[in-house]
Amino acid sequence: MSTNKSFSSETSERYSRALFEVANESSDLDNVENGIRNFQSLFNSSPEIKNFIQNPTQSKNTQRDFVELLVEKLGFSKDLKNFFLLLIEKKRIFFVKKISESFLKLCSKKRGEVKASLISSKELSQIELNEINRDLSQSMGSKIIFDYKVDKELIGGLKLQVGSFMIDTSIKNKLKKFEQEMLED
Repeated sequence: MSTNKSFSSETSERYSRALFEVANESSDLDNVENGIRNFQSLFNSSPEIKNFIQNPTQSKNTQRDFVELLVEKLGFSKDLKNFFLLLIEKKRIFFVKKISESFLKLCSKKRGEVKASLISSKELSQIELNEINRDLSQSMGSKIIFDYKVDKELIGGLKLQVGSFMIDTSIKNKLKKFEQEMLED
């Protein structure tokens, strides 16, 4: 069965897997993960840095100088510094956002965490969120990390998605199903 992954996705996964394996072997996974999180935060909050990294006209020397500055300011580990320099050398630095995201997914997977999307029609308290998280974590046998949002258009109920598994108890969905049944009859 073939997959239709783009070159950038395939390349990003390959590089993130390599970084993960190097960091894991050198027992530096936590430091590299923290460095990646700090870098992502900086990358996402600074349009100047994003433009600099994604600009293909930057020279390798300029990019290396930039990485040296990042290492100094953010305290990157040796593995992460070398990884960024490798990305520059191989002209793959513009994939760094996808590589970072893929790397963090690998770290999360190693800890046994599962990402889930939870959307409710009203704001849930932290206690309610903790109860849902605890119950779902127990039934799934994994720690669940929620991406939580409120969507008033649901009218009532919740939508929960874990991977390809989805539970939709929203009134909006029930009304849509009822409408579909009426149209079919």
